[in-house]
Amino acid sequence: MPELTFADAVRDALAEEMRRDKTVWALGEDLTTAAGSTSATQYVGLVEEFGARRVVNTPISENTIMGAAVGAAVAGTRPVADLRAVDFGMCAVDELVNQAAKIRYMFGGQARVPLVVRQAIGVRRGLAAQHCQSNETWWVHTPGLVVITPATPADGKGLLKAAIRCDDPVVFMEHKELWGEKGEVPDGEHLVEIGKAAVTREGRDLTIVSWSKMALLAREAADTLAGEGIEAEVIDLRTLWPWDSEAVLASVARTGRLLVAHESVQAAGFGAEVAATVSEALHHQLKAPVKRLGAPRVPIPYARPLEDQVRVTGAHIVAAARVLASA
Repeated sequence: MPELTFADAVRDALAEEMRRDKTVWALGEDLTTAAGSTSATQYVGLVEEFGARRVVNTPISENTIMGAAVGAAVAGTRPVADLRAVDFGMCAVDELVNQAAKIRYMFGGQARVPLVVRQAIGVRRGLAAQHCQSNETWWVHTPGLVVITPATPADGKGLLKAAIRCDDPVVFMEHKELWGEKGEVPDGEHLVEIGKAAVTREGRDLTIVSWSKMALLAREAADTLAGEGIEAEVIDLRTLWPWDSEAVLASVARTGRLLVAHESVQAAGFGAEVAATVSEALHHQLKAPVKRLGAPRVPIPYARPLEDQVRVTGAHIVAAARVLASA
């Protein structure tokens, strides 16, 4: 299998879907300018192949981008709207939450919104409070939205293709620090099922559940723990709604311990949903209380020493897992 960066993998996914289906198109800020931002490499070559009517540069107005995309989706096309950062998604909340997410329900299924909303999440060095949030739980909480959070180039490609083919609005969240990460990506048609988690490492002593970049750190942490005789099973959820509760429950039923780790704020984070589901279903089988690991409820600082204080790291996962495994 060829090795690609995450950015190249999702670019290939979009290109393949645009070739397969002429109703697929992309819109956003600076999509045709490779130097416009780090994420702009995800669109290199697409305007030359598909033209400016299918790769559309927009004004700097996320509400306008989302409104146009929702209308175009209802009218029969499959827009891929790039909002660049989840922080900017706040400017498009009304169109996404009050329109896109509700239209299918409000019209009794007579209209659907096959829309993909790309939003970059996660801390990236020096981008500070307005460019580093992980607000995936906001969208999970909204009925009608599908929420996808891939961690690897292969899953990025397979899940973006699946998202474009989905008939419901999908929030596709890609971590900014993953764009340059490399990994093997299968040749040919590659789709990943929405709502299906991946067990990236098997273990018997505890289960670690995570997603996006944190899923990679969880796998590295599990390798470290194995050197200490602690075998952790790692589950990458890949999608947060729908989420694969069956895979998580099956794993925790075997290990008896659960650690949920995410980069987003711990308070009311999606880890709480996972923890509650497991606690309710398996409370008699748990060997220790469920443990959550997330960021403190503070804005992301600009200063590097302060930023390091709020980051959730692999070392934090190792430390929490040691305590849990000994309980």
